Amino acid sequence: MKSRPLAAAAALSAALSVGLGALAAHALHDFLKKAGHVDSFDTAVLYHLTHSIAALVLAQAGLTRAGWTMLAGVLLFSGSIYLLCLLENVSFLGPVTPVGGVLIIASWIAAAVAFLKSKAV
Repeated sequence: MKSRPLAAAAALSAALSVGLGALAAHALHDFLKKAGHVDSFDTAVLYHLTHSIAALVLAQAGLTRAGWTMLAGVLLFSGSIYLLCLLENVSFLGPVTPVGGVLIIASWIAAAVAFLKSKAV
């Protein structure tokens, strides 16, 4: 493994996404449905899990900056959506979501550039 800390963080992030998805499907479903946030929460979980797995791949490839940027993006993107869905009076977090999305996009671009420059891939 080329980056153990990144791989560990990505694996823990993936585990958290599964736990939050299960929580939403069972314990929070009625609350989220009543508040009209089921789709938003599901989107947050999907992006959280997908990009946690991608960060694991980036860790294996040794692309630590791209991987950490991806996890930071997930934290801001999915994390802000989770909080917006679950808490009241946190509308100030709304602008955080697109910042997380931009970080996720930037990490994918950084990965693409690194793969194009690499002779090993």
